[in-house]
Amino acid sequence: MLHPDYPIQTERLILRPLSPDDVDALFAYQSREDVCRYIPYAPRTRERVLERITAPHGRSFLDQPGDALSVAVQLRSSGELVGDVVLFWHSEEHRSGEIGYVFSPDHTGHGYATETAHALLRLGFAGLGLHRIVARVDARNTASAAVARRIDMRQEAHLVQNEWFKGEWSDELVFAILQDEWRAAQVS
Repeated sequence: MLHPDYPIQTERLILRPLSPDDVDALFAYQSREDVCRYIPYAPRTRERVLERITAPHGRSFLDQPGDALSVAVQLRSSGELVGDVVLFWHSEEHRSGEIGYVFSPDHTGHGYATETAHALLRLGFAGLGLHRIVARVDARNTASAAVARRIDMRQEAHLVQNEWFKGEWSDELVFAILQDEWRAAQVS
């Protein structure tokens, strides 16, 4: 189980549970075609964003395998919401999980995704005790692949045309890091 002590603060960011007050900020980028190009969902309506925020599966804690922790990312300096991220708990037996991240294009290029992804790894490894965390990235999404590499995840696979995705075959990159590798990187 993982019930984080919110807010989680990094050098420049705050991670906290999503709330209905976030609907407009989330809608501003989750409704954009360019933002949704490489992620599973299509551009969302404001109503759909609100549904996702208030749905039981959009949680801020993990009680059992299959749960997903979804949190907002905001700037410490201004309180502005700049993205949202997820930590999936896939298996208790295998102690495995997955991370995902999406940020407003207005706030890309500042290292916020990398800083947040580091925090997600810390939650998964130190908080939940996972053994292995993966990130699955559309091969065309070079920015997300770069984030995975910057947080010391290794690319383990390039799956060629493995998924019919939004009307076309797409390649998928699979990145992973083990708890021992993450710990060793914390020391250096």
